[in-house]
Amino acid sequence: MRCLVTAGPTYEPLDLVRRFTNFSTGRLGTLLAMELASRGHEVLLLRGVMSTFPSPVPPVEVQPFTSTDDLASRFLEFATEEPVVVLHAAAVSDFAPSGVFMRDPDGGELRPVYGGKYPTTEGGLLVKLRPTPKLLAGLREWYPKARIIGWKYEVEGTPGDALQRGESQLIAARSDAVVVNGPAWGEGFGFLRPGQAIERLPDEAALFTRLLEFVGPP
Repeated sequence: MRCLVTAGPTYEPLDLVRRFTNFSTGRLGTLLAMELASRGHEVLLLRGVMSTFPSPVPPVEVQPFTSTDDLASRFLEFATEEPVVVLHAAAVSDFAPSGVFMRDPDGGELRPVYGGKYPTTEGGLLVKLRPTPKLLAGLREWYPKARIIGWKYEVEGTPGDALQRGESQLIAARSDAVVVNGPAWGEGFGFLRPGQAIERLPDEAALFTRLLEFVGPP
């Protein structure tokens, strides 16, 4: 089975030398890609260039990505109507800078600031953030016959809140399953499919076993 896995963080440039990114090492997605390859699957790993976890070796094929837009271009590059499996575990930035401003010395009007490297000598800056595109929502159009698994990492709220957000993601993205985890969920992972009860998986090993079962034989 042809499997496309994403891992690691995107980043969004503030200027030519500074960037916004997520706390993601790329570990889980990289290990998942390696496990799939060890079972005989053909694996393409789209991996953020800022991932700190060691990169896999062949037979896993690795393609790097940088920003959210760059990851989207990778998805489009490999888009297919073949029945592949897409496991989208990357930590995609929710926001990107859309303007940098400085307040006048009298505390009045904000004025835009431009430059390749914003100076620190002129005081504080205010950065306007715009939401980035939700890539998971576009995967069904780009991979119409794929089995698509998304991730829902939630920090705040209860396990019930995390589950509800996972259910909402399934509907909005038209994906086939979602992995729920994060501090709001608690220990382990939840594996959710449309119209089915949540499966509670105690650890990473159990998650990988379930995902391999979902993917099926090579």
